[in-house]
Amino acid sequence: MELTNQDIADLIAFRHELHRYPEISNDEKETAQRVVDFLADTGAANVLTGLGGHGVAMVFDSGAPGPTVLFRSELDALPIEELSDISHRSTVPGTSHMCGHDGHTAIVAALGRQFGRRPPARGRVVLMFQPAEETGDGAAGVVADPRYERIRPDFAFSLHNLPGTPLGHVRLKPGVVNCASRGMRIILEGKTAHSSMPETGISPMLAMSQLMPALEKLGGGSFYDDNFAMVTVTHAMMGEPVFGIAPGHAEIRATLRTRLDERMADLSRAAETLLKDMAEQSGLRHGFDYHEIFVASLNDGEAVEHLRAALVAENIPHDETQLPMRASEDFGTFGHASKSAMLFLGAGVDRPSLHNPDYDFPDDLIAIGARIFMRTARSLLG
Repeated sequence: MELTNQDIADLIAFRHELHRYPEISNDEKETAQRVVDFLADTGAANVLTGLGGHGVAMVFDSGAPGPTVLFRSELDALPIEELSDISHRSTVPGTSHMCGHDGHTAIVAALGRQFGRRPPARGRVVLMFQPAEETGDGAAGVVADPRYERIRPDFAFSLHNLPGTPLGHVRLKPGVVNCASRGMRIILEGKTAHSSMPETGISPMLAMSQLMPALEKLGGGSFYDDNFAMVTVTHAMMGEPVFGIAPGHAEIRATLRTRLDERMADLSRAAETLLKDMAEQSGLRHGFDYHEIFVASLNDGEAVEHLRAALVAENIPHDETQLPMRASEDFGTFGHASKSAMLFLGAGVDRPSLHNPDYDFPDDLIAIGARIFMRTARSLLG
């Protein structure tokens, strides 16, 4: 059964409600509850809450043998002040849905409406509303939850809207679609001194000034080569903002980025070795840790063909251009144990970019995304 006009109106209103009340990564408690409430009357066979934090999984089970097919959206918003005059603008200062996760959630919720009326003929559908995508914690937390074994899918699908691409036009390809990345926090420790006698201390200034460009030089290779690597220094801090103390402490933050997880392991080791050598040369103690770890997202060929068949059947234009993307996506974690694929759904050529303060998800994409996913699910599950 297709979405009715009332369904679409309800889904748009739901999306606007999520947009008004955004919650950042790992704080999505109320957003998760809004999802549960919106789909409460769909008759899901099982509802799991608190997955990987505030994740929600709604299971529609045919009772007959068949594959388990998962469709995933994200719950979290961003710490960005919204700059717009839209009627459904964020009511939370400094927080907004500037990546479109509210729209992605509405699309997956649309599947719940339809499967509530007509369950799959075989197998199971799992609607996964995942927390903390922006920090890379969410998918890993969901998969690590012991309850995930009860719903582990054979196929996992997701989408992301893509400003700069014609509205409703899809980008889809097998292989790498999003890079692996991780944030590296570096600590350099020396000894403070009076600024008139800096020689009595151990300043991290020279090592810090040499380390930042040296880190970025670890990158190399064409982006379309599997050996591609990139290091971007994103923050640096040294000492206290005073004039009487020569510094004894420094911190550098850098983002490491590669196409493949294996290359990330090599790049991380190279950065760690570089840090150790430069710190020791300057007589500094050093340390490091990693944050916001994203594995590479690779589209499985068979999963891509299921999506591609749905696009053809729904007469939705698609191609492989603009992929892979340098940006990271934690959906890649689902692909470690399932055949997974993500498509990118055009949000319009003249749309503000993702994470811009004036971005807003196009409501017209809700029905388009739902059509793609429903066609995919019905072809797999009847």
